[in-house]
Amino acid sequence: MSGVINVMLVDDHAVVRMGFKLLLEAAPDVKVVAEAESGEQGVKLYGEFHPDVVVMDITMPGIGGMEAIERIMAKDPSARILVLSAHEDSVHPKRVLNAGALGYLTKRSAPEELIKAIRMVAARKMYLEANIAQQMALQQLSGEKNPVDVLSAREFEVFMALALGKSTNEIAETLCLSPRTIGTHLYNIKQKLNAGNQAEIALIAMRSGLIEP
Repeated sequence: MSGVINVMLVDDHAVVRMGFKLLLEAAPDVKVVAEAESGEQGVKLYGEFHPDVVVMDITMPGIGGMEAIERIMAKDPSARILVLSAHEDSVHPKRVLNAGALGYLTKRSAPEELIKAIRMVAARKMYLEANIAQQMALQQLSGEKNPVDVLSAREFEVFMALALGKSTNEIAETLCLSPRTIGTHLYNIKQKLNAGNQAEIALIAMRSGLIEP
C-alpha cells in the first residue's frame, strides 16, 4: 500500500457521504476513491476499486450493511471494513465484528476519531469507539446476555426488518430469499425470543436498544 489510504464510502444518504468525503479529504493520507448508496452497490464497487478501507453504514435499504460485509468478506477475506453507524447499542458492534469488520464507530463521534479509525483499520488493527468498547466489556463482565444474542446472523437481519415494520414479502425481496424461507426464519425467531407477533418483536428490539421507541 502506498502512503495514501484509498477509501470507499457506503451510505444511502448523499449528504452524509459528501460530508464525510470533505472531512476525509482534508487528511493528507486519505483519498475517497468510490462511493456507494446501497449494500449491493458497495459489494459491486468493492470488486472494481479494491479500496484499502471500506467505511460502511449498516442501516440501508436493500441488503443493508451486515449482508454487504458478509458478501465482501466472502469475496476477499482480507477486506478491511470500518462500520460507521447511528446505532449506539452493543449488539450491532458485536454482530459486525463477528461478520468480519475491523472497526465500529458511531456517527456522533468526533471527525478526528473517524480519520484515526481509518488509519488503524488500514493497518489491520481493530478500532472500537471507547463508549461502545466499554459497553461491550461491561456486558461481558456482568455475564448479561441480550435476548437477541441467540439469533443467527440471518435471523438477526430478519428480526431487525420485522421490528421496523417490514412485511414478510418485503423482507424476502430485499434479501433475495423466498417468502417461505423468511416465514421459517420468522417462526424460529418467535420460538427463540418467545414472541407471539410482530409487535412483540418490535418491543424486544426497543428494549434491547436496537430501535428508537
